[in-house]
Amino acid sequence: MIKTNLATRPFYNERAVRVWLFGALLLVLAATAFNVSRVLRYSRSDTQLARQASGDEARAADLRQQANRLRATVDPKQIESKSTEARVANELIDRRTFSWTELFNRLETTLPDEVRIVSVRPRTDRSHATIIGITVVARGVDDVNTFNNNLEQTGVFTRVRSLQERYNERGEFEAQIEGNYLPGPAAARGGGAAQP
Repeated sequence: MIKTNLATRPFYNERAVRVWLFGALLLVLAATAFNVSRVLRYSRSDTQLARQASGDEARAADLRQQANRLRATVDPKQIESKSTEARVANELIDRRTFSWTELFNRLETTLPDEVRIVSVRPRTDRSHATIIGITVVARGVDDVNTFNNNLEQTGVFTRVRSLQERYNERGEFEAQIEGNYLPGPAAARGGGAAQP
């Protein structure tokens, strides 16, 4: 083979090609190193997340088992019993907050001269409303009606009605009255009724 150069100045491009190939090799090595580092980083992260997920699944399974055990130990009769006890406690608290002084002051301001109170019985219904039962003795029906109207006018008593009326052995008119009692703020709004 003949190695003659026909150029006036011989120029071989071997060095430029080598530099270009070396630069391309460096670029490929840098890209490969970057890709390898990313693959290693993501595989570590994936391993860590897989380990965490399996731990979370195991914990969730354990919590489900605990919840099932707790549900098995709950006795519906015991829950009903505690509910009844709580209801009774609430009723006792309601009774404790009941002010006899306020009630008797209200009754005193509304009581006509011809009417006498024989007994007073407060009770609470299912909605925790206070209902007052009052037994009175009067000269006649008109005096009891006046007392009922006076109670209604206070704004503290509502739905006042006579349940039972009769003349007793002494010839006095005896009536059992019942009405809802709203003490406290309602008492401040209503004020006392004037006696007839």
